[in-house]
Amino acid sequence: MAGVLDSVNQRTRLVGENRLEILLFSLSGTQLFALNVFKIREVLQLPQLTRMPQRHPHVIGVVHLRGQTIPVIDLSAAIGMRPQALDGNNTVIVTEYNNSVQAFVVGAVDRIINLNWDTVQPPPRGAGRGHYLTAITRLDDNRLVEIIDVEKVLAEIVPFNTRVSDELLDDALLNKARGREVLLVDDSQTGINQLRDTLSQLDLVLHVETDGLRALRRLQQWADAGGKLSDRLLMVITDAEMPEMDGYRLTSEIRKDPRMSDLFVVLHTSLSGAFNKALVEKVGCNAFLSKFQPDQLVEVVRQRLEL
Repeated sequence: MAGVLDSVNQRTRLVGENRLEILLFSLSGTQLFALNVFKIREVLQLPQLTRMPQRHPHVIGVVHLRGQTIPVIDLSAAIGMRPQALDGNNTVIVTEYNNSVQAFVVGAVDRIINLNWDTVQPPPRGAGRGHYLTAITRLDDNRLVEIIDVEKVLAEIVPFNTRVSDELLDDALLNKARGREVLLVDDSQTGINQLRDTLSQLDLVLHVETDGLRALRRLQQWADAGGKLSDRLLMVITDAEMPEMDGYRLTSEIRKDPRMSDLFVVLHTSLSGAFNKALVEKVGCNAFLSKFQPDQLVEVVRQRLEL
C-alpha cells in the first residue's frame, strides 16, 4: 500500500491531455468509489486515533502525522451509508482540498486507474447516492465506479465562507462589474453555489455549465452569433476536474479559437500544490484560485476590470 502513490508527482503530465488518474476503494460494501490521485497525499493504515469532544458526528477523531494534526472523516457515514467499522486494520486516504488536509477512513484500497475524462459521465438524476457524487465511470469488466463529491462532504462538516469583505465591496472599480456576464463551469453543485453566493454580491449576470464540453459548445454558439465575445463576457471561471472535458482542456480549446482566444479564464479548483500554477501557465489560464476564497475571487474580478 505504501507504494500506491510513489509516482504521483509524475502524473501531472496527464493534465491538459483530458486525462486523469483515480484511486479506487470500497467503503462499507463491495461498491467501488474513487478520488482523483492529484488530491491524495498518501494512503496508509490508520494511525493511533485521538477522539475529540464535541466533534462533528462524521469526524471520528484526529491523527498526528508528519508534524500535522489531521481530522479523520468517516467517508461512508458522510455520504449516507453505514458507518465504517473500526477494526484496527483500517485504511486512511490523506487528501488535500482547498489548501486543507484531512484523512478519510475507508475499507479496502483497490488500485489506481488511468482514464479519459470523456469516459466519465455525470451521475444519473435521482440516483440514491447521486447527492454525493460528481461523476461515474465503468471499468473494463463493466463494474460501476462512483466518484465522490468531496467538496460537498467537507462543506457539510465545515461550511465555507462566501461573504466578501466590506472594504472590498466598497471599491468603486467593482461598480463596473454590475450587469457584466460571467460563465461558471463546475460539475459540483456545491462549487456552483459557492460561486453564486460570492459573485451575486457584485450584481454579475451568471451563466452555468456543468462540464467543459458543454461550456465550450455554449461559447461557440455565442461566437457564432457574432460580436466580440470578450466584450460580452467579463470572464470564464472553470473548475479543473469535470466529466467529458476538464478545465485544462477547455482552456486550451478556448485559446485555439481566434473568436474567443482573448477571453479571461480563471481556473478555480480544489486541487492544491505549486505544480498547478505551472500547469495553468501551460494551458494559458489568466489566473489560478484555490476554492473557496471569496475575497481572492473578487480581487481577480477587480484585476480583470483594470485591464
